[in-house]
Amino acid sequence: DNVRPQKQDGYYAVQVFIRQGDLKPEEWRGLASIVTEFGAGRARTTQAQNLVLRWIPGNNLYAVWKALNAIGLGEYGAATIRDVVSCPGTDSCKLGITSSMGLNRAISDRIERMGITDPLTRQVFINISGCPNSCGQHHLGNIGFHGAAMKNDARQIPAYNVFLGGERHEGEQARVGTIAKLRLPAKRVPDAVERFIGVYQSQRNDGEAFNTFFDRVGVKPF
Repeated sequence: DNVRPQKQDGYYAVQVFIRQGDLKPEEWRGLASIVTEFGAGRARTTQAQNLVLRWIPGNNLYAVWKALNAIGLGEYGAATIRDVVSCPGTDSCKLGITSSMGLNRAISDRIERMGITDPLTRQVFINISGCPNSCGQHHLGNIGFHGAAMKNDARQIPAYNVFLGGERHEGEQARVGTIAKLRLPAKRVPDAVERFIGVYQSQRNDGEAFNTFFDRVGVKPF
């Protein structure tokens, strides 16, 4: 999941899967040691809140993986359905309506419990913004959510609007998702993700990617 060959023969780019983009000081120092010892002394950030270590010689990949494991950053799953992206939401943003980072953790936990191994489903990206301002790029996820509010028995509760069929690609291509006429209570969103994935897996054609399936069936099955 995390390793890609560079154009230069013998060298690889290693994407470090960083949950929610959060790093502790000791992890930063460990990463600095790894890029100094095994790479070119630099790392790049990604729009998915990960880090890319470039110019890693092929014979150093195993040593890099062991060094990343030693600082707790050796997880697989970069740029897969495990790699849920969210903005800080109400944790630190004055514009945030909902706790998008809390939802990130809840969705990530649900995905782990689902034990997804299907290669096409693993390619589904999930993005969350804590308000309509798109800092979590909810409009570019195959499944996207942005924070809102709704009434329940005269009480206001946190909720999310749903977007489907967006796409965040490496390179220049991007595609904005279609808003579904759904507003879900925040606590029900992990259930909705599981159901969305179930709809896709049970009704798709052989080899049909999520967005191709969405283009064929539209919002209604979801």
